[in-house]
Amino acid sequence: MSPAPDANPALVLASGSPRRRQLLEMLGIRFRVMSPDVDETYRNGEAPEAYVVRLARKKASAVAARAPGELVLGADTTVVVRGDVLGKPSSEEEAATMLASLQGRTHQVMTGVALAAGDRVEHALDVTDVTFRPLDEATIRAYVATGEPMDKAGAYAVQGRGAMLVEGIRGDFFGVMGLPLRLVLELLERFGRPYRLTR
Repeated sequence: MSPAPDANPALVLASGSPRRRQLLEMLGIRFRVMSPDVDETYRNGEAPEAYVVRLARKKASAVAARAPGELVLGADTTVVVRGDVLGKPSSEEEAATMLASLQGRTHQVMTGVALAAGDRVEHALDVTDVTFRPLDEATIRAYVATGEPMDKAGAYAVQGRGAMLVEGIRGDFFGVMGLPLRLVLELLERFGRPYRLTR
């Protein structure tokens, strides 16, 4: 008698992000990680929405080419304030400048997600509004000194100490963390691999 199929399908996660790993683990989805190793350069004049979707699709496709027959999840997140795209800061000074531009304002966190199997790629986009508290320079410098902002889009981690910067969120908290779970589940459904709570 053959074993029953796993109710939660295994995935390949095309991301080294510990936050994305944590969210998939939270849902009990089995996965392994493969680095996508793609060029993430922002194209001049590219719409932020198009940018994150392009990178999510590119990451998923790059890994799917190396993992035939497997379902590959790619994602990319960026922060947008007044039309400016804020990626990951390259220095503490840049991190402080980014945070100063966000303080006391509402910005958008955009996360593109893509699922690929072979040549088929499907994607979805989450846009969430995040409002920062007014912050003085000393608070910004103290947060930068923790080191937390250095590998985060927009120079903050909403699920870490960066939570103290935030006044409110309108939209998907998990999208701000880098993986809007509701969209991942929708994509799994499109591929005929619905998520189930029971095994």
